[in-house]
Amino acid sequence: MCGINGLIGYKGDRHAVIAKMNERMLHRGPDDEGIYISDDMKVALGHRRLSIVDLSKNGAQPMVSHSGKSVIVYNGEIYNAGEVKDKLIKDGKATTFRGTSDTEILLEAIESYGMKEALRLCKGMFGIAVYDKEAGTVTLARDRVGEKPLYYGTVAGSFAFASDIGCLRVIDGFDNEINREVLDIYFTEGYIPAPHTIYKGIYKLEAGTIITVDIDTLKTKEETYWSMTEAAIKGQSNIFTGSREEASFELERLLKESVKGQMISDVPLGAFLSAGIDSSTVVALMQSVSDNQVRTFTIGMEDEKYNEAVKAKEIAKHLGTIHTEEYITEKDAKAVIPQLPFMFGEPFADSSQIPTYLVSKMTRKHVTVSLSGDGGDELFAGYKSYESVDRVWGKVGKLPYLLRKPISAAILATNPKDEVRRSKAIYLGAKGPGEIHRFEHETDPLVKKIAIKKDKPLLYKYDDMAKALLTEPIHNAMLMDMLVYHPDDILVKVDRTAMAVSLETRVPMLDRDLLEFAWSLPIEYLREGNVGKQVLRDVLYRHVPKELMEGLKKGFSIPIAKWLMDGEIRQWAEDLLDKDKMRQQDILDPDVVEKIWTDFTERGIYRIQIWYILMFRQWYEKEYKKENL
Repeated sequence: MCGINGLIGYKGDRHAVIAKMNERMLHRGPDDEGIYISDDMKVALGHRRLSIVDLSKNGAQPMVSHSGKSVIVYNGEIYNAGEVKDKLIKDGKATTFRGTSDTEILLEAIESYGMKEALRLCKGMFGIAVYDKEAGTVTLARDRVGEKPLYYGTVAGSFAFASDIGCLRVIDGFDNEINREVLDIYFTEGYIPAPHTIYKGIYKLEAGTIITVDIDTLKTKEETYWSMTEAAIKGQSNIFTGSREEASFELERLLKESVKGQMISDVPLGAFLSAGIDSSTVVALMQSVSDNQVRTFTIGMEDEKYNEAVKAKEIAKHLGTIHTEEYITEKDAKAVIPQLPFMFGEPFADSSQIPTYLVSKMTRKHVTVSLSGDGGDELFAGYKSYESVDRVWGKVGKLPYLLRKPISAAILATNPKDEVRRSKAIYLGAKGPGEIHRFEHETDPLVKKIAIKKDKPLLYKYDDMAKALLTEPIHNAMLMDMLVYHPDDILVKVDRTAMAVSLETRVPMLDRDLLEFAWSLPIEYLREGNVGKQVLRDVLYRHVPKELMEGLKKGFSIPIAKWLMDGEIRQWAEDLLDKDKMRQQDILDPDVVEKIWTDFTERGIYRIQIWYILMFRQWYEKEYKKENL
């Protein structure tokens, strides 16, 4: 796990700027750093290293290929690097290797087979940049699901890229303005979905995508090497025909294979363990394939409504892991808040970012790599909201859209005050089950009024998925989450919080083969009534007694609403929500923000947008405004 950055066509002091970019992401790679400047000065590459496999200098980056034609900077892990190496040798593409790092294997594969074909061979997580001296190009690529970040765009007349968006801010001449077009999306979702960012001219490279930059013209060419949508459509067109029991054994085989591959490390390794199905399954399979006791980590909360540590300890005891738990206080959690703008680099407001950071911080005291159970809810229909999508679309979808849409518009034109009536009218105008899923958190009319409109709001991937791509309504909702919510919220949260303490996280459920198999499962193998993850539960219950897993999952959350009523954190919030400052900055509507805040403080109506607004305001004051005075 590392951090990468680079400049193409930059006219200033390249070495000094790359050094500053490296320094900005020290947390992503505290063990080593490197800088490469091409002979013609057109390309500059930087790298920070967190040493995981091959701790020697043979794994250092930027790395030049054996032929000398290519240079790579790379962030991530290739879990099947051994297989790729064997193919290179078998095909006569390589005979000797300097060391044992996956970086060297990946670079030789890219040079031998081309970027697209090499990535199709690889299973892993990554953000990659390769300079091809002969072709005069730099090619960027991101892993299939979006575990590892990669930002790019135009800064000071040059093409720039980095693992951390904050690195782009330190480039001399950075003057990219706030991208107001994304604000409606942000205040609806709490994050900014790819390919957009908070800055004009800066983008997130989409998952499964390659972009090639001509170093002379800075023109780009983009292509996709793997598509979640195509995997879902293919899977649902070739439904698994075996029994549910057979499906569970195949799922266990694939999960074990993924877990075994992701446990390869030259440094200490462990796993996050909550009381949930997903992390418990990962830990159970880790222990089943390991000759040694697995290390597991849990944080507990003082408030019992949010505490999963007791149940997690029982699961760890049953599995025989070396378990570490740490109870965090309200004071611990509050102390994280000032660090969030630097950690994420742009507004990000999933409040579970705080406990995720704290469990990462505790885990890093003992290991350098941690596996997690993320992906289980989205791939195996775990979210409760999926049931409501199925139920609502079952009613709404019976009427033709051309009939429903004008009725919906007519009702909404009356500006109904009744929330239930308004919600029903919105659902009535849905083009497909995907929009039902999206509309579930877009029914409050105040949300679209938070940001002052100066630019046309953006369309984005949720809009592209309005109509059903898959037969089952729930599968459509799952696909939407795997395209947007999972990569742009869940994976961002895990990567940024863990890397803030130099901890590498790995997600076994996002293995390519497992993903493609999961999409082939019939919906009845995933849900029974309103209970999801059935086939995944079948796997877990072979290792952990069902009764040990019973009880309501509390979720990885914190009592934000309660804390905001307290003196210290309430004062912090009210300072950020100063109407005069907001009016002067002309980005948020101070009257709308005030109504949302007073609805909460005076009438007890808590909207999640309060945290979204506070995270935006804190980012603005700490990350944006301080460098634009």
